[in-house]
Amino acid sequence: MYLDLHRDAVVADTHNDLLMAVSARPPGRWSSYFRDRWLPQLRDGGVDVQVLPVFIDDQFRPEGSLRQTLRMIECAHVLAEGSADEVSVCLDGDQVDAALAQGKIALIIAMESMPGLDASVELIPTVFRLGVRVASIAHWGRTALADGSGEDATGSRLTAAGVEALREMERLGMIFDVSHLGASGVAHVLEIAARPVLATHSSARALRDHHRNLTDEQMRAVAAGGGVICTNFYPPFVADSPEGYTVERLVDHILHTEQVAGEGHVGLGPDFLEEVMADLTPPWCEPSEEGPVFPVVPGLQGPQGLPLVTEELVRRGVSEERIRGILGGNVLRLFRAELGRPAAERPVAVAAG
Repeated sequence: MYLDLHRDAVVADTHNDLLMAVSARPPGRWSSYFRDRWLPQLRDGGVDVQVLPVFIDDQFRPEGSLRQTLRMIECAHVLAEGSADEVSVCLDGDQVDAALAQGKIALIIAMESMPGLDASVELIPTVFRLGVRVASIAHWGRTALADGSGEDATGSRLTAAGVEALREMERLGMIFDVSHLGASGVAHVLEIAARPVLATHSSARALRDHHRNLTDEQMRAVAAGGGVICTNFYPPFVADSPEGYTVERLVDHILHTEQVAGEGHVGLGPDFLEEVMADLTPPWCEPSEEGPVFPVVPGLQGPQGLPLVTEELVRRGVSEERIRGILGGNVLRLFRAELGRPAAERPVAVAAG
C-alpha cells in the first residue's frame, strides 16, 4: 500500500548535493555520470522534484568560488540536456507542472551561501538569468551577507548587503532559504521578508538541540509567512547518539514540524551526504577507525530509500492527504506560487542590518 502511495504522490527533495559529485568529473562525463549513477537512484526513490544546490567546498574558497559556482550551474544544465527525456531544469511553477505532466523530474537550481557573489548583490540577477531559483546567504560561518548558525554567539543580523540581497531575491522571484542561517539572522529575515521563505534542510530543535535545527518559534514564523520547513535526514541533526539514527526518529522530526508549523508547511530536505561523499572520496583513502565521517539513517543512504519514510508515516496512521503534502505537495504549492515569479509592487518597510 505505501509503495503505491509513494509512487503516486509528488515527491520533492529540496536538498541533494549531487552536483558536487557530478561536477567533480571531467565535463565530458557530466551527462553520462548523472544518467548512470544518480538518475536511477532518483527514479527508485520516486523523486519528482529535485532541488540541486550549488555548494562551494573549501578548496575553492575564496579565489575560485565564482568560477566553481558557474561551473556547477553549467553542470546542472549539461546533465539536464543529456537526459532531456527524463529531467528538465525548471524556472517557474508552470515549468515544474509541465515537467511532471511529461513524467520528467523537475530540477531546480539553488545556491548555498553565495560565496562566489559575496557582497556583489548586483550579480544576483546574473545567476537568476542562469537559472538559479532558490538561495541561502550563509553556511556555517560568516559571509558578507550574514552569519551562519555556527556563529550564533555573535547574535548578528543580516548585513546591509544581506538585506539588499533578500530584497533583490524577492523582486526577482528567487526563493530565500533560511537553512544554515544564524538564529538572529533567521529572526531578521522573518521580520522583514515580504514573500514566503523556505528552509531547504532543517530539522526540529525541540527534538535535537543543534544550532542547525529550527526552534518551534522559528517554524511558526516561517509558516505564518506561507513558507515550508523541509526536514534534514543527516543523523547528527536528528538525534544525539547513534541509537537514535532511525527512520522512526526522523519521522518524529517530520511530524513535530507538521504539528508546530501546520499541515501545509512541512517537506523533505534529506541532504544525503554519505552518498555524495562516496562519490567524492578517492578509493585509496582508508575509512576512519572512529567510524563513518558521514553517518546515515539505515536504509536512507540515498534517494532510493525515500519510500521508507512513506512506510513509517503510513504505519503511524497519518492520513493520505497529509502524507502527500509532506512528501512534496507542500513544496509544490510554494513553487507554483513563488518560483521565478516577480514580486507585485507594494510598499515594504526595510530594516537595515
